[in-house]
Amino acid sequence: MLEVSELKFDESGLIPAIVVDVETGAVLTHAYMNQESLRISIDEGRTCFWSRSRGEIWRKGETSGNVQRIISITADCDKDAIVVTVKKSGPACHTGAESCFTEHLHISEPTGTDEIDAGFSPDKLYNIIRDRKENKKPGSYTTYLFDKGLDKILKKLGEESTEVIIAGKSGEKSDTIYELADLVYHAMVLMAEMEITPEDVMKELATRHKAG
Repeated sequence: MLEVSELKFDESGLIPAIVVDVETGAVLTHAYMNQESLRISIDEGRTCFWSRSRGEIWRKGETSGNVQRIISITADCDKDAIVVTVKKSGPACHTGAESCFTEHLHISEPTGTDEIDAGFSPDKLYNIIRDRKENKKPGSYTTYLFDKGLDKILKKLGEESTEVIIAGKSGEKSDTIYELADLVYHAMVLMAEMEITPEDVMKELATRHKAG
């Protein structure tokens, strides 16, 4: 087990702290700690950072109530950065977003089909999801959703639906594709949880097509 004194703080006496949600594995915040704020975090069991803009210590949630309870603190191999795993109460970002990381950079689409898994399909994705349900894999987000149950799956599906609406409203095609992929994935997790197959959905769509 490391001691705080063994960590490598930079010339300003700071160390980067990546805050991660224990339930989802999502990165919530990138902040900085000095030795004092890190010791406060350890002693109080909640995140406490050093504000570079204000030049002072600040406890997360002190005014907003969005406290982050610390589950673990892990240093990297160079001991010059730490990951703080937390259970959060409320949004992590001052904007009201669940995470501070919401701005997607544009990534060019692959120019060659050899860069894409040509064998990937909705059926293949569904089978992977079903396998995670039947053969639990530690650390898998899909397994985590199944362990949490239907209410959690439905909550995530609702959140992803909202993200699709926001992305679509922005008019950004790449962002909308990204959010649609998340929505499709979570919809398939719900399908697997309720023993609904892609064929069941296609049959329903085919029925509507005939009726129309």
